[in-house]
Amino acid sequence: MEKLTSYLKSKVFFTHLLIAIGLVFILLFLTYNWLSGYTNHGETVTVPDLKGKTMKDIEKFLAGKTFQVKIADSSSFILDKAPGTIIEQDPMANSKVKEGRTIYITITRTVPPGVKLPNLVDVSQRQAEAILGSFGLKVGQLIYKPDLAKNAVLAMLFKGNPIKAGEEIPKGSAIDLILGDGIGNTEVPVPTLVGLTTEEALFVLQGSQLNPGAMVYDEDVLDSASAVIYKQTPEPGDSIFVKQGESIDLYFSK
Repeated sequence: MEKLTSYLKSKVFFTHLLIAIGLVFILLFLTYNWLSGYTNHGETVTVPDLKGKTMKDIEKFLAGKTFQVKIADSSSFILDKAPGTIIEQDPMANSKVKEGRTIYITITRTVPPGVKLPNLVDVSQRQAEAILGSFGLKVGQLIYKPDLAKNAVLAMLFKGNPIKAGEEIPKGSAIDLILGDGIGNTEVPVPTLVGLTTEEALFVLQGSQLNPGAMVYDEDVLDSASAVIYKQTPEPGDSIFVKQGESIDLYFSK
């Protein structure tokens, strides 16, 4: 015991202790420097904003940068977004991360899902547009054909070909609508309206499936209901025909 106490108080022991402590500090210093170099300690880069870009865009955008990109989700479909558009990213844009960090992205579907075409025949143009929008479809061209049903859907086209309700097409597709022009092909003689009141003239026009056009009253007309037609355009005649759905302009006097 006396020998151990004497050794612990000797210069040799203190010398060896100092050497051991020095070696520990040197080892810790070397380890810290190695870890710093291995993990790029203190070196950060700013995450770029990838939202709105397509996969083809980011190949050039990230050229020469140390980021890696992986697709986390590709099941979303957005009507006004091109296929393969980035809509979310993690980490967020402008975040500070270490070089080599992986950016996980969410992109829109490259192949849109299918949807069954709703029945639009006989509905109005405005209704058809609303229905197509609710199904994730768009209105394409509006094509008018002679028919008394003005702005009513007569038929539907997809890529120039007729299509029926219930057929499956890609979501986001444009559907062309064939609409009635409100006139039709049937011609009728121009009826005589001169001498009639407004109510009488409208009754005659309805019977001929014609419409009132401009209704012009003289300045001295105080009561339009009792006013009488003194002129019409086009004028009546056995040889004068118009298509059903067209309009007749009427001029009234007191």
